[in-house]
Amino acid sequence: MPWNILFIPTWFKIFMDEKKETGRIEAFSDGVFAVAITLLVLNIKIPSQLDDAHLGNELLQQWPTLLAFVTSFATIGIMWINHHRLFTHIKRADTGLMLLNLLLLLLIVFVPFPTALLAEQYALYPDQHAAAIVYSGTFVILACCFNLLWRYASYHHRLLGKGVDTRAVTAISRQYLFGPLVYLVVFGVSWLNTPATIILSFALALFFAIPGRALRLEP
Repeated sequence: MPWNILFIPTWFKIFMDEKKETGRIEAFSDGVFAVAITLLVLNIKIPSQLDDAHLGNELLQQWPTLLAFVTSFATIGIMWINHHRLFTHIKRADTGLMLLNLLLLLLIVFVPFPTALLAEQYALYPDQHAAAIVYSGTFVILACCFNLLWRYASYHHRLLGKGVDTRAVTAISRQYLFGPLVYLVVFGVSWLNTPATIILSFALALFFAIPGRALRLEP
């Protein structure tokens, strides 16, 4: 009997053991991310003055709306990147993981609402900060949900792949640990300054787009 035939059952068993169980979760999540990120554009209003003399001024007046749109687009897009990054390590699923993922998606779909609220309030009442508080508070809760999802899956590697890179797991856990803390800082700023809240939220989105050093060293 050829030697390679003897090893086929072993390799087949390994393949079956490592087969991902999260395909449907990832596909459903991708659809929700796509819908949420598309809804953001509805917050941008067509200027009422379309002649050349007034168009530029009308667009300039919408800069908080456009900045909030870009910030929320970047935040949702980068959360999608990180969601994909997590599920390259998460191989198995259970009810707890699915419920936590649904909670995360609930908040993702909610993001267009505080974005629209912030744009509308700033246009009418630039000195008030309630909408900025709601906006930044949403991102605090989102950061907490991301942490819950990852720490639930990675606790004792219970839902991770058997050959997972422990350096990558540690790097993700360390990076995510600061998420709720730094978003809480932005939440504090939102009580004082709305433009600074949007700018800091955008900066944090860019920060979390960059993988940690251990992740960049992955083969």
